[in-house]
Amino acid sequence: MARIHLLPLHLANQIAAGEVVERPASVVKELIENAIDAGARRISVTMELGGKKLLRVDDDGEGMEPADARLAIERHATSKIATPDDLGAIRTLGFRGEALPSIASVSGFTLRTRARGSASGTEIRMNGGTVSSEREIGAPEGTCIEVADLFYNLPARRKFLKSDSAESAQISRLVTQLALGYPEIGFTLTSGSAAGPQGGRKLLECPPAAGLRERFYQLFGERPDLVEIRKEAGGLKIHGYVAALGDQGPVRGAQNVFVNRRIVKDRTIGHAISQAYSVATIKERSPEVHLFIDVPPDRVDVNVHPTKAEVRFLEQSLVHEVLRRALGEALGQGRAPELQFTPFAPRPSEPRPMSIPGVMAGATVGNRWSDEQVSGAWRNLMNPLREPTDSHGTADPGSAGLSGAVSAHPSGRSASADMRPMIPLGQFRDTFIIAIDDDGISIVDQHVAHERVLFEQAMERLTTGRLESQRLLVPILIELSAAQRQALVPHAATLERVGLEIEEFGGDSLRLCAVPAVLDPADAEAAVRALAEDLEGLDTGSRIEDALRQIAATMACHAAVKANYPLTMEKMRYILEGLRRTAYSSVCPHGRPVVIRMTRREIEKNFQRI
Repeated sequence: MARIHLLPLHLANQIAAGEVVERPASVVKELIENAIDAGARRISVTMELGGKKLLRVDDDGEGMEPADARLAIERHATSKIATPDDLGAIRTLGFRGEALPSIASVSGFTLRTRARGSASGTEIRMNGGTVSSEREIGAPEGTCIEVADLFYNLPARRKFLKSDSAESAQISRLVTQLALGYPEIGFTLTSGSAAGPQGGRKLLECPPAAGLRERFYQLFGERPDLVEIRKEAGGLKIHGYVAALGDQGPVRGAQNVFVNRRIVKDRTIGHAISQAYSVATIKERSPEVHLFIDVPPDRVDVNVHPTKAEVRFLEQSLVHEVLRRALGEALGQGRAPELQFTPFAPRPSEPRPMSIPGVMAGATVGNRWSDEQVSGAWRNLMNPLREPTDSHGTADPGSAGLSGAVSAHPSGRSASADMRPMIPLGQFRDTFIIAIDDDGISIVDQHVAHERVLFEQAMERLTTGRLESQRLLVPILIELSAAQRQALVPHAATLERVGLEIEEFGGDSLRLCAVPAVLDPADAEAAVRALAEDLEGLDTGSRIEDALRQIAATMACHAAVKANYPLTMEKMRYILEGLRRTAYSSVCPHGRPVVIRMTRREIEKNFQRI
């Protein structure tokens, strides 16, 4: 049986290094955070071969006196905490006092530093955690740390490092995150040797910025697809930028989350983000977010992970609720995607394009300067008792639910502040509504717009009870696969709330006895089959609210007016005004865009009026 024994100091240091130093990016993070804590206003990072050969971090911070420099490379030495009480409200990034000795134990390590106001600096060289030399040198004020041949004495760890390009990408991503979190500091990232013929390739160069908006532009340029978020509540401050609902970018976007300016990954925050987006759409997303959350230091514990990548909140539910509401409010104000186009300019030898007859058939341009015409249209539209009719004066079954679409949103929110009343001009291919307002032209997908309206109408009614149902004189028998049947039966009670009554009828058959009032019975079987497929992919442990949203979205999709369906002007007005009163008008419940806009500025620019 093995006997207990003390580990050699160098082996203990290497094991400790494994907790802090996972890859070259881990070294960069520790060194930059130390530089920030030292009051640096400019930080420069240089890497060679993805940081495997060399990492160098220069800063213009306070620097260190010779005695402090010698202590900095000892384990458990720090200037950032002194008493146990300090651990209860940490206000710095690094505080453990283990980063430098851990890094030095697995690399060739050089520390050069000069305190502000000192006549000379200090250089300490280490190899595998052992000091090889110490001397007085001339150096600029601040600190420069070089880490060469990382993990040279730990081949088992070094062989698990990724390719040079992959490790470089990790460092670049990290420096970008830190630059975003500290706009007042200038950051430079260089790849390659400064002594080489090219002098190193600049990957990132950000001078000090006046604030987050300027730094965000430095890093990402113009991003009209993002929505700004700001909220203060419960002692929390939240600000940043998040992906708009109508953004059709990657399903998984970059997520930069800062708590008290510390980069973190937190399940509470991640769940609040996903839930905020799921209220508007059932489409699963991991959206791009850049969030800054300020919490009183005594209400968050940052000392729960060796690399300080995780935090623990004292009031976890409060943080979740405030963030979820802040995101919901911001997403509700998100604008529709804007088109940028180049006008067609045919060459003189080419025939000019002729208009296509019938493309805008039935279009009537409303005169917005005529109070009588516009006011009369809105009076008719705002009368919820009036049923839309077709050209023969009979009620149109395809517009079921339109008259209820103009009711106020359950949150009490009226028409969207960013969506003005629009005047419909007509349909394009009986699928898209062309409409105008004072600031541009909108192209609205009539099916997904009506789907959005019906979905929010259904969810509003479900918060207070159930949807209206119509019983079928002759029940419909539906043959389903075993998997589809098993997806529906456990949700029978939830289906009743939306007006859909099903019963088992032996084997894999189900009997449909009632359908929602907004749904045409002829579409009922297709809706049930689609619903079975949707619920089949839903986690069996999901909450009742998730199932309700899924069911309501499917019902709204099948009840909404279809593409290639002609609409009267009155029906178009109903859809547009109902859409304007929804909380999230830019996407349908399944995540498809509802409206695309051509702004007045874009139109005038292409006609060379501005």
